[in-house]
Amino acid sequence: MTSSAISVQQVDTAPAAKTGAALLVETLEALGVDLVFGYPGGAIMPVYDALSGSKLRHILVRHEQAAALAADAFGRMTRRAGVCLATSGPGATNLLTGVANAYLDSVPLVAITGQVAQPFMGTDAFQEVDIFGLTLPIVKHSVIVRDAREIPAALAEAFAIAESGRPGPVLVDLPKDVQQAKVDAYGFSPRNGDAPREPEPETLERAEALIAEAKKPLFYLGGGIARAGAVSLMRDIADKTRVPAVATLQGLGVLPPDHPSFLGMLGMHGSRAANLAVQESDLLIVVGARFDDRATGKLAEFAPHAKVVHIDVDAAELNKLRHASAPVCGELTACLSALKFEPGDIGGWRDHAAALKAQYAPRYDAPGGGVYGPELLKKLSERAGETFVAACDVGQHQMWVAQHCRFSRPEAHLTSGGLGAMGYGLPAAIGAALADPGADVYCVSGDGSFMMNVQELATLRRYQLPVKIVLLDNSMLGLVRQWQDLFFDGNYSEVDLSDNPDFVDVANAFGVEAFAVERRDEVDGAIERLIEATGPILAHVRIDPEENVWPLVPPGKSNAEMMEKSHEH
Repeated sequence: MTSSAISVQQVDTAPAAKTGAALLVETLEALGVDLVFGYPGGAIMPVYDALSGSKLRHILVRHEQAAALAADAFGRMTRRAGVCLATSGPGATNLLTGVANAYLDSVPLVAITGQVAQPFMGTDAFQEVDIFGLTLPIVKHSVIVRDAREIPAALAEAFAIAESGRPGPVLVDLPKDVQQAKVDAYGFSPRNGDAPREPEPETLERAEALIAEAKKPLFYLGGGIARAGAVSLMRDIADKTRVPAVATLQGLGVLPPDHPSFLGMLGMHGSRAANLAVQESDLLIVVGARFDDRATGKLAEFAPHAKVVHIDVDAAELNKLRHASAPVCGELTACLSALKFEPGDIGGWRDHAAALKAQYAPRYDAPGGGVYGPELLKKLSERAGETFVAACDVGQHQMWVAQHCRFSRPEAHLTSGGLGAMGYGLPAAIGAALADPGADVYCVSGDGSFMMNVQELATLRRYQLPVKIVLLDNSMLGLVRQWQDLFFDGNYSEVDLSDNPDFVDVANAFGVEAFAVERRDEVDGAIERLIEATGPILAHVRIDPEENVWPLVPPGKSNAEMMEKSHEH
């Protein structure tokens, strides 16, 4: 990946001195940043003063968490670091959820926080928090800039680290006196990032031998493929080899659902075809995935007959959770290009995998006249077509989106995977709509998740972003209720949300168009209304509070032990 990093040279004839804040804004412009998400406050105010009149477009969110989550989605869509700004203290701590989200899902992000002036650091000053220390476990890198002259180099390094290798978030903390200090102007010249890491020939040969001899090989596709820009390459390999494939939650969209080799998502709420194929496989070709517990189920019984070819840019992931017979470390594009994928005679295995996919295809003939969430989401994604993008919240609706929506590319599926952060959907939809104005962006949310960042309806209204919100309302914390039903003897503790507001009224109060959907015969018309809308709009969809997500691998069980609807109480 080419980095947007810059090198810094002091010019011979410097113009008048400028503040550190002005130098920061100038550096961001030189790095190619054109959009930042943020919320002002005392310790970041010099930067906001410098933003006025700059080339940067600032999106004022209504909560700093939304700034980080929107920047996260921007990073997923563009593979360039999203940028968020916040003041010290509560402003900085409000970014933490978004920073952690980017870290766990390997998303490039640069968070810039104001800090109290250096003489006050360590004195428990007003709105002083050690954000450097708080973020240490959830960033790739962090820095407190102590001298305004270091700002260009610190930002150059931040973007290079955030965007290269395995992407992730970087924190830049700016004391207020550094922002206010006057410095001589600096000039900038772009430079390329570090050369991609090349895989070792011996491991490539071992991987090729394993692929050639396998009788039941299976691709296990993860989010690293999209982060590396290797989707086209992976699709070419899948088309050529016709090796059956499964995907993690983050790997959805690498292959389209109708691809003949694709069996669906694996894991806790994965398809039965995908999970059974994994358990029968004799070789897992793992590309940009990390054996997450939600994907593997009981790790000791995961793919018990399979050897592993593990391809990843991060050496720390290789042999971490599952021994790899061939651990191939390097940039995914380099690894996939260097490997010869030449399987033997696997015709019988292909046929068996295709039969599993046909046998366990989901059904949409739910009884009754109420709205069936999976059917609505399937129809919506198919009707919206190639430009469809779903920014999901977390819960039952998130799993239905993963199971039933059609994604033309991984960037069309924005979801909080590793962190599982409720409240992600609406800010992520905002980030996606700004990252790709040509996309048809839908925020798919539940009534629980939606209330966590409902204030961002004001952001939608202010910028008239054409985000379409599909709010599936079961008046419950649905996934928690489902687990309490199945694993806690039906003790429904604190999941009742029947006192929700009327979400149509809520949206209208923010100046956003909204309408209600309660019956299945209203679904087609609702989808057309959403698609034809040119500005922000919300569909408040009431669904059955007793509806569950199936299949489900119970905690502590192998992926072969999937529960189906017949297990309902």
